[in-house]
Amino acid sequence: MLKSMDYKDYYAVLGVTKGASEKEIKQAYRKLARKYHPDVNPGSKEAEEKFKEISEAYEVLNDKEKRTKYDRFGEEWQRYEHQGAPGPGGYEHFGGFNFDLGHGTGEFGDFFEMLFGPRGAARQDMRGADLEAQIEIMLEEAYEGARKSISVTPSGGHSRRLEVKIPAGVNDGSKIRLAGEGVAGPGGKKGDLFLIVRLKPHHIFERRGDDLFEEMTVPFATAALGGEIQVRTMKGRVTMKIPAGAQSGQTFRLTGQGMPRLNKPGKGDLFVKVRISVPKRLTDRQRELIQELGTLETA
Repeated sequence: MLKSMDYKDYYAVLGVTKGASEKEIKQAYRKLARKYHPDVNPGSKEAEEKFKEISEAYEVLNDKEKRTKYDRFGEEWQRYEHQGAPGPGGYEHFGGFNFDLGHGTGEFGDFFEMLFGPRGAARQDMRGADLEAQIEIMLEEAYEGARKSISVTPSGGHSRRLEVKIPAGVNDGSKIRLAGEGVAGPGGKKGDLFLIVRLKPHHIFERRGDDLFEEMTVPFATAALGGEIQVRTMKGRVTMKIPAGAQSGQTFRLTGQGMPRLNKPGKGDLFVKVRISVPKRLTDRQRELIQELGTLETA
């Protein structure tokens, strides 16, 4: 949950229009995250603050419920977020999550019939409703698996904290079931809580299923003559061989360097697209050698 902050135009922060699609918002965030990530700008406080700002904007605009409140209430959106104002479609806000209580659109009679059955027959054995919430995780947490603590506050009830185990390999849209953490039924039997995983975009890797994709810059000489480069993986850097004559845009595969397969052995692959780096400034000797190469190519 976001802390209280001064009102900011999150659309302007990400450089998108108010009508931007989810895809456009994600693309804008990924572009800015790569530019301002602390790993790319070590020691820069300005870049660090900018990265926090774009992360805040993405956290709101990538969440349909938060974005709806933001679009509707403007700078007052957080007050409604914290006070638990009813959201669109019959949702209510519980401790930072939007839970569908299954109120339906019928009259009160429909509600009581749901509890007690037709014609007032007692249904004390009825199981309580399931709840749904979203939980955001980083790619590193999806890779390693993690334990996260969340706070759940039923309307009018006491807040309680739950420990959630995030299994390695979960993907965006995966559901994690917490048995018995839903709404209590008339007889006390509770439904379940389902956490829908939302994976934050990574500043280096793009995930597609169990595979990862990244781009690396390769020096001109290495691409022409062949050699080795250090490639970033989720476990650190590894050495990858570049064959002589490699072309810009060519993709190489590192087997088993992708994401763990959820509840299955093995991992996906890492695909590395290379971009050839041509030097912008040449020494006299470098210029002489390239000119000689050009002469040989046209001979």
